[in-house]
Amino acid sequence: SVPACCSARYSLALLAFFGFFLLYALRVNLSVALVDMVEPNTSLVKNTTSNVCPEHSSTITVPRNTTGEKYSWDADTQGWILGSFFYGYIITQIPGGYLASKIGGKLLLGFGIFGTSVFTLLTPLAANLGVGYLIAVRALEGLGEGVTFPAMHSMWSSWAPPLERSKLLSISYAGAQLGTVVSLPLSGLICYYMNWVYVFYIFGALGVLWFFFWMWLVSDTPETHRSISHAEREYILSSLKDQLSTQKSVPWRPMLESLPLWAIVVAHFSYNWTFYTLLTLLPTYMKEILRFDAQENGFLSALPYFGCWLCIILSGQIADYLREKQNLSTVCVRKCFTLIGMIGPAVFLVAAGFIGCNYALAVAFVTISTTLGGFCTSGYSINHLDIAPSYAGILLGITNSFATIPGMVGPVIAKNLTHHNTVGEWQTVFYIAASINLFGAIFFALFASGEVQNWAVSGYHLHRN
Repeated sequence: SVPACCSARYSLALLAFFGFFLLYALRVNLSVALVDMVEPNTSLVKNTTSNVCPEHSSTITVPRNTTGEKYSWDADTQGWILGSFFYGYIITQIPGGYLASKIGGKLLLGFGIFGTSVFTLLTPLAANLGVGYLIAVRALEGLGEGVTFPAMHSMWSSWAPPLERSKLLSISYAGAQLGTVVSLPLSGLICYYMNWVYVFYIFGALGVLWFFFWMWLVSDTPETHRSISHAEREYILSSLKDQLSTQKSVPWRPMLESLPLWAIVVAHFSYNWTFYTLLTLLPTYMKEILRFDAQENGFLSALPYFGCWLCIILSGQIADYLREKQNLSTVCVRKCFTLIGMIGPAVFLVAAGFIGCNYALAVAFVTISTTLGGFCTSGYSINHLDIAPSYAGILLGITNSFATIPGMVGPVIAKNLTHHNTVGEWQTVFYIAASINLFGAIFFALFASGEVQNWAVSGYHLHRN
């Protein structure tokens, strides 16, 4: 094979890594800044903090920058502001996959991140104009981010040799986890020492900068790349020659009737249920039940995502090693990694509900739970490319649309279940997430496939009659 160092495909993975890093930084920075944007008395919801656990975070009042504008938004309004992103995000998933197959992923991904960055730069202005404007800007950011994953999947269908898929995709998508890790504490520091508007200005400006590098260095296919070596181009094209379809029309019906596709949908939905529930509610759980302020310790809230990031990178290497050197079948690797990445988190999540007030153990369990989830990237997450490389972008659009629903519904349901913030209520939340995970894992293990499906190759229509 062609060496990885300085190769065009690894440069693409690296640039994509930074792109997804910024995307997630732009996505989560609002949840940190929001704390500073709201007048202190309005954000205190009259909540009964459970008295099961003793207080143990000594709040030291440190002088901090208070020059930022403050708004009087109640808890419901804040919920709408935080949720508005997903309403835009869900709309562009399938169109994003379809467009990427038509105009190529490069422009779509580039302008998706560029648009998100521009709207991030406009966030402080929108907040000043009123809450409606802010919600609109966030929804527009969601529209921009919605096309990015399908566009990237679409690009990898032309760029990733089958036996390097897990490595290349895990490098590019791991940026998302690291973006969460870095931007949570960093946004906190920016709010603390500067002013919350700079959270949006700094990350937005970096996104615009990234866009210029992307447009200059990347191309949609190996054939159109300016500086790719002849050997690498041949290596990629020959490895994909039997896998891609030349037909122009999308075989929607056989695609939607395909059980392996629904296996990915169910797994993706289930995984995201746990992921989004934790992402949005973990600070609340630590604060209300364990009486430990996660916001004071940005490091601890970022720890689970750092574990996940490491796990994604490592499991991508392991998955391709098992397929290439140990001759394990693709479907076997995808199923095993999905089972580890979904049952592991379920077990530790339920355990987290039963450890009483030992918050060190709680943090450890939640960290292990999120870390093991990283195995899923080399499991169901890449499986779109195994079953239909030509339509991988569209397939990801379909599965990601379903998988965005937990982001909209999960936290709302969890909030409704935890009115009194008792340990029992939170155990219910963890139980629900764990059982959904378990179901998704079993469904995927039963119905997933590792082979290119008939409807996804050129000659498909010829063989039917």
